[in-house]
Amino acid sequence: MVEFYPIDEKQVTRAIVEEFTKEFISCIETDVIIIGGGPSGLMAAKELATAGVDVVIIEANNYLGGGFWIGGYLMNKLTVREPAQEVFDEIGVPYKEFEKGLYVANGPHACSKLIAAACDAGAKIINMTKFDDVVLREGRVGGAVINWTPVGALPRAITCVDPVAIESKIVIDGTGHDAVVVKSLVDRGVIESKGFDGMWVARSEDALVEMTGEVYPGLIACGMAVATVHGLPRMGPTFGGMLLSGKRAAEIAIELLGKK
Repeated sequence: MVEFYPIDEKQVTRAIVEEFTKEFISCIETDVIIIGGGPSGLMAAKELATAGVDVVIIEANNYLGGGFWIGGYLMNKLTVREPAQEVFDEIGVPYKEFEKGLYVANGPHACSKLIAAACDAGAKIINMTKFDDVVLREGRVGGAVINWTPVGALPRAITCVDPVAIESKIVIDGTGHDAVVVKSLVDRGVIESKGFDGMWVARSEDALVEMTGEVYPGLIACGMAVATVHGLPRMGPTFGGMLLSGKRAAEIAIELLGKK
C-alpha cells in the first residue's frame, strides 16, 4: 500500500505561492520577452536560453504550443518541408518521410518535445497571462504590459484590474496571424502592417524566414506575425517556416543584444 508523506493544505499553498512569486520576480527585468508560446516562440526561446540569454515566454492560454498540437482540420499530424526536419532531429521527434522533401510527425509528440526543449534550456514561462500593451521609451520597445487572461473575459462594468509591466531589452512577437504586439504599434500609427495574403505554401515559408526581423527598435516579429506585417502568403498546416523563423528571431535577438 502506498503511503504519502504527511503534508497539509497550507504547505501545498505556500509551495505554489512562494515558487511562483520567486519566478515572477525574476521575470520583471529580463533580456528578451517572447509574447506567444506557439512553435515559433518556443523555438526562439529554446535557442535563446541555450545561448545563455535570460528569456521569458508570455502565453495567454493555459497551454503552450498553439496550432502545433494539431496539424490541420483537427487531424493531429504535422508536416514540415526539408530542411525543417532537422529541428525534429535536434529535439528528438520521430517522423517519417511522406514523400521526397515532405515529412510528417505526430502533433502531440512534437509539441511536447518542443515545450520540453525550451524548458530544459532554461526558458521561463508565464501562462494564462495576456499581452496588454508595450512599454515604449524614446522610440524603442522596452517591455510588455501584461494582465491575467481571465480579466479580459470579465465585463468592464464589474471589474477594473490594472495590468503590470515587465521590462526587457528586446520583445519578440510570436502571436501568429494576430500579431498583437505589432498591432499595438499599428494602432498608434507608429508602424504599418499589411495583413497576411492568401495561402501559397511554396512561397510562404522561404519568405517568412527571410523577412523575420526587427520591425521597430526593440521589437522582432517571428512566425506568422511576420506574414501579417509584410503581407506574405499564409502557409496553412505546415510548420517548418514557423520553426526556422523562431530560430532566425533568436539569432537576430542575440545580434542586437551584443550591440547594446
